[in-house]
Amino acid sequence: MAKRETNKMRLRRRPRRMRSRTFVRDLVAQSNLASRDLIWPLFIHAESTPAAISSMPQVQRLDEKSLLARCERASRLGLSAVALFPCLADDLRSADGREAWNDDGLVQRRIGAIKREFPDLGVMADVALDPYTEHGHDGLLAEDGSVLNDETVACLARQALSLAGAGADIVAPSDMMDARIGVIRESLEHAGFSDTLIVSYAVKYASAFYGPFRDALGSAAKLKGDKRTYQMDFRNRREARLEAELDVEEGADMLLVKPGMPCLDIVRDLAELSPVPVLAYQVSGEYAMLAAASEAGWIERTPAVLESLIAFKRAGASGIVSYWAAEAAEALGELTGA
Repeated sequence: MAKRETNKMRLRRRPRRMRSRTFVRDLVAQSNLASRDLIWPLFIHAESTPAAISSMPQVQRLDEKSLLARCERASRLGLSAVALFPCLADDLRSADGREAWNDDGLVQRRIGAIKREFPDLGVMADVALDPYTEHGHDGLLAEDGSVLNDETVACLARQALSLAGAGADIVAPSDMMDARIGVIRESLEHAGFSDTLIVSYAVKYASAFYGPFRDALGSAAKLKGDKRTYQMDFRNRREARLEAELDVEEGADMLLVKPGMPCLDIVRDLAELSPVPVLAYQVSGEYAMLAAASEAGWIERTPAVLESLIAFKRAGASGIVSYWAAEAAEALGELTGA
């Protein structure tokens, strides 16, 4: 083939050559996303039909039939796991959140239903009291309204044992109480649940991006005060490393950073320093912003979703909890022809 006549500069290195064709871009891509990287969070309730969540378009609180349909879709798409979050009736909420460790509770029953139908689909269950307390906090309250740490940890261990007994593959403490990972790990080992994984919300910031999630749980209107005495200050970076180190020492199998997109620097820090895998949570506020912008026609939804998820992988996340998990997996299948 004859050389082109050109007046271009004669450069030894042209980085654009590596971007010039699709096959080259795919060949040298440094970060890739697959269905197995994704965990799909699902909201559940005890009603007989699904219910819309106004602040999270296309996301619903699911009845058992709808939940199992979502799990069938997750399994078919090759997602690693689903994560369950309950919305309870007011009469099941209490000051001490005792419904959290009811072996016949909503989450426990739904875990059992999923594992009977889809035994190979991972199930992650949240460990925290906020869906179960009448005041909306993740722990027990003292008379002055402060959140009690040690007393709460004892309750969290009971909840984790109940969830493991129901068949949860992963228990995920999201409460941010001190020392809860060690107590939960010891309790699981003592009860014979040595194979139950602990995914610790090691770094959970007090964030403005959680609003739609609290709507979905029905806890937003119940919350008295705020959660800044136990969730982390988003201005702090070194504190994240300390929390992660402590949780690894106490027996966490994986660490999770929440919220995800505002904390890519933290994901990167932990991915470089931690001896265990790091996950990121693309939270409800991030979902709502992408959904609203795409509905308004300001962004193209699927490319924006995939770009946001790849950003977590690029930062070093081994996996991502995302409300876009199923839609992203379907898009990835279309891109690869799977």
